[in-house]
Amino acid sequence: MTKEILIHQIIDVLQQAGFIVSKRCNIRPRSFDLAARKDETLIFCKVLYNIDGLNEETAREMKSLARCLGGTPVLIGAKTRDQMLEDSVVYMRYEIPAVSVQTLYDYLVEEVPPLVSAAPGGLYVSIDGEVLKEARQRTDMSLGALATELGVSRRTISKYEEGGMDASIDVVLHLEELLDVALAKSIDILRSFEEKINVEVKQEKAPETQPDDGILSMLYALGYQVMSTSQAPFKAISKDTSDTLLTGISTYSSAMIKRADLMSSISCVTRTKSVFIIDGQIKSETVENTILIQKSELDKLAGTEELAELIDERTKKHNIKI
Repeated sequence: MTKEILIHQIIDVLQQAGFIVSKRCNIRPRSFDLAARKDETLIFCKVLYNIDGLNEETAREMKSLARCLGGTPVLIGAKTRDQMLEDSVVYMRYEIPAVSVQTLYDYLVEEVPPLVSAAPGGLYVSIDGEVLKEARQRTDMSLGALATELGVSRRTISKYEEGGMDASIDVVLHLEELLDVALAKSIDILRSFEEKINVEVKQEKAPETQPDDGILSMLYALGYQVMSTSQAPFKAISKDTSDTLLTGISTYSSAMIKRADLMSSISCVTRTKSVFIIDGQIKSETVENTILIQKSELDKLAGTEELAELIDERTKKHNIKI
């Protein structure tokens, strides 16, 4: 199986699940390959045949994009090291969930979440501690007796009940058979990551340093919070209290038009506006739904409100739907 086949399969799965899917990010380097949305759920998909090919810098940018745009990064692949990914198993790479196409299909289309996570040493299952404790007490089994039955310590059983330790598949199956109760907690791939992101967002402060790029510094001076990117189709994400802008910077060229077109597709999925600041003359004011603005025009603006007015003016003029 090649990466091309994987991407086509992933697009098919996402569309079956009711997601709208962006055009492929066919530039290099790229922090994600596809953006997809269904209602309030936004996913940034990175596709690698071998999930170990994800590097820390790319993972960091994927997570930053997710924080900034309210989405979830997901890595989809076919193998790890020298073996194929197992279905219904969630792997983690730099805190990003990684799954096979089949696991993605089961989760999004069949609405059957995985139960197993891969970690150093093997495959593990998260136990519902409250259900375990209630089942043990209902059967009048002490911590010691259950520990002896499983061949583990009393402290291990206590940790299972407190939700502080995952168990091997064999242990969970033994417990479920012994207590006649379902104990495995399913893994909600997207929600669990979103909860983690929400905690991190609350702990983070808004950007306080001025960007190095000259044009991004101008946007910062206008009043935008600016998150620079190194591997996305856009140069930055610029935000104020009312707008979020996918922001490109370039001279007017065929390569710029290609990026602006891709940004248009991504902005439709992320529910943002798409703006390209052109250093020099422009031959058109839009590419699809990306607004083109000359740097000389930006020089004349006094704040985010004036830029928003300029964007709205061109949006209406060219009948762009956002």
